[in-house]
Amino acid sequence: MSALQRLHRLFRSPLCWIGLLFVVASCSTWQRPTDADDAPLRARAVTATSHGVRVSAAVLGTDDSKRMIGADLDAIGIQPVWIEVVNETSQSLWLLRSGTDPRYFSPREVAWSMHAMLGGATNERMDEYFDKLGFKNPIPPGATHAGMLFTNPDRGTKLCNIDLFADRTLIPFSLFLPVPDDAGNPLYEETQFHYPDSDITNYDDLASLRTALERMPCCATDASGANQGDPLNAVFVGTLDNIGAAFVRRGYHGNKRDFDLAQRLYGRGPDVVLRKQAPKRAPATWIRVWLTPIQFRKEPVYVAQIGRPVGGRFVSNSGASLTLQADVDEARNLLIQDMMYSGGLERLGFVYGVGPAPPSHPRTTLDSASYHTDGLRIVLFVATRPLKLSDVEFLDWVPYLRPGSAVNVEDGNDERKRTGR
Repeated sequence: MSALQRLHRLFRSPLCWIGLLFVVASCSTWQRPTDADDAPLRARAVTATSHGVRVSAAVLGTDDSKRMIGADLDAIGIQPVWIEVVNETSQSLWLLRSGTDPRYFSPREVAWSMHAMLGGATNERMDEYFDKLGFKNPIPPGATHAGMLFTNPDRGTKLCNIDLFADRTLIPFSLFLPVPDDAGNPLYEETQFHYPDSDITNYDDLASLRTALERMPCCATDASGANQGDPLNAVFVGTLDNIGAAFVRRGYHGNKRDFDLAQRLYGRGPDVVLRKQAPKRAPATWIRVWLTPIQFRKEPVYVAQIGRPVGGRFVSNSGASLTLQADVDEARNLLIQDMMYSGGLERLGFVYGVGPAPPSHPRTTLDSASYHTDGLRIVLFVATRPLKLSDVEFLDWVPYLRPGSAVNVEDGNDERKRTGR
């Protein structure tokens, strides 16, 4: 059979014509929106002012996205954020998109994800439209710029970093933005927990703080308090916006799941859950955070679980739950490196509190996963960015970072225990 005859037979096939009709139809699915008014976003935007700059931001919901963009971008894992910057300084400013999301999507990238096969002129109009939607740099003195930044999704509340850069100047903002599509969902109703003033103990010196941190529970529990959950292997000292900003700069996003709520501390589930996602939205490191009833020099203190799932970045995102990887110290130490590069880490140290569990005698969590640990928890003091790596101070507590003084996981020995200090 000749090539011409094969082609003739192909076009006589009903399946061929169905496929062609699908392709032609897909080319006309996107229409340039006729209503791109940002007034509804302005009405609910969160606004802040600092150093002669005013910023406003709002997360687009599904309805906003369809109205202004012509498609529901959340369906493909993109969360548009509308940002406005009013520059009343004497310098031109640049919005650093990587500060808002290190894995942000460019306007052309988003447009390409919506291109239709044989789209031709429609695809070109889409590219042009998304280019106009995107936030434009620089913002000259006295100017106001508004536009979209296409980010990875957060659930419930989005902590939006807005870093504005000029000559030897960085003006940082951290805004907590409601995610409209999650309103009314009990899983994402993240009201910031507060203790009554009478329940809070404030510590002014590091020695007293260390003692208090070492007296904290080793682990979360289930709702009954009878069974131990994952270890509480990290502490954060600082305001929520500074801590959250450090996480955002390293690619963490709010992502609380049903099974996170099984971990209980102080009579409640975690106040915040963050995940650093891998490509294809696979879950990787998670951080479950609780506000504690103590403060250090009037700044909040948070305790957290740091863990990674078995399979790491290769685990499926479709699973109902994730199994804790046994080497929890690895996840803890990787977080230290993340925070070192976040630009917000001021100092760090190690304290006791978790209790050693060697590989030969591992512990078991609520879902029957086993883990081993050297028994230490990391304490991270977070300040307003930007800080340099050389600014980080190492506290002389448990000498984990000192050469030759590593903790013996089998019996928990270290210099302090040997000397009785």
